[in-house]
Amino acid sequence: QLHLVESGGGLVQAGGSLRLSCAASGSTFGIVSSCWYRHAPGKERELVALISSGGTTNFADSVKGRFTISRDNAENTVDLHMNSLKPEDTAVYYCNAVQVRRSHPAPAIYWGQGTQVTVSS
Repeated sequence: QLHLVESGGGLVQAGGSLRLSCAASGSTFGIVSSCWYRHAPGKERELVALISSGGTTNFADSVKGRFTISRDNAENTVDLHMNSLKPEDTAVYYCNAVQVRRSHPAPAIYWGQGTQVTVSS
């Protein structure tokens, strides 16, 4: 079992920065990807950023050049660094991890509880 806890959300003015952190605890072996999603009211959940176990990253077009994602394997954390924030970045941000398991052919998918990011204009 894997447990994910996000932190770092809050209120920030447009143009500002925030860093979200996702801390994983439990059995962290076999995590093949870690992602940040966001869900804004009235919109579909959106994949914001992904980092694979090999370090490959990918970003939504809407955040490219503004957001970065990093992983600290020693601390079992995945951070989302958000710069040049815009009001349209306002959403609840969720941490996600995909973990392969020896005991099951399908990977396990875990979610954090979410953290609110509000960007004021």
